[in-house]
Amino acid sequence: MSRSITHLHDQQAVVLFSGGQDSSTCLAWALSIFGTVLTLGFDYGQRHAVELSCRERLRKGIKALNPEWDKRLGTDSLLSLDIYRHTSATALTANIPIHEYGQTIPPNTFVPGRNLLFIMNTAIWAYSRHIRHIVLGVCESDYSGYPDCRDDSIKAIQTALNLGMNTNYVLHTPLMWRNKADAWRLARQLGGDALVDLILEESHTCYLGERGQRHPWGYGCGVCPACRIRAAGYEDFCFDTANNAVKIGTN
Repeated sequence: MSRSITHLHDQQAVVLFSGGQDSSTCLAWALSIFGTVLTLGFDYGQRHAVELSCRERLRKGIKALNPEWDKRLGTDSLLSLDIYRHTSATALTANIPIHEYGQTIPPNTFVPGRNLLFIMNTAIWAYSRHIRHIVLGVCESDYSGYPDCRDDSIKAIQTALNLGMNTNYVLHTPLMWRNKADAWRLARQLGGDALVDLILEESHTCYLGERGQRHPWGYGCGVCPACRIRAAGYEDFCFDTANNAVKIGTN
């Protein structure tokens, strides 16, 4: 971040808000820092489009958690990106089996350039609104082979945007160096158990779009990579929380 957090309460920000765990945590983070926060989502033909239906419930729930957040949360917009319906046959945009590969080959859930395209379109959308702060839920710690989630990628597109549009965008990535357990911890730090419970109940992560079975960590198929990462992170978070409670109780 290029400015001190204490100097951002007079600034607007836009959060790339998918309806998932990470973007929900980032929305709470942004509402704790910026004076006005707008949300923007993308319908790109994703197989797990159920997450789009979660967005408004999450927004309403987050507003209800904190009077200051209620004041700061602005409008929501949803943009359509049709390009992937015509160019990309991935496991997130077509009904094909999910395959995971090694560290050097992205999984077939990788949608080429998706985050880069999201960021570019967000910057275009934000330009006429004089919004220069863009908040993203990307994470290198759990990036799962997605090259456009890496810190170097985000820094590179920030430089390209500012050169190509003659602006001073700042791309904020509060989860970049946090794993999923850390993301749960940040949610609790920002909004207590109420925010954790809201994210558990209303956010969506499952690649297959399954929302029938409620697990301790939320809804999902339980076997896709996204569900496994979310479940493992929540288990670690609960383990640490329980251990800390025991330590406090024995002092």
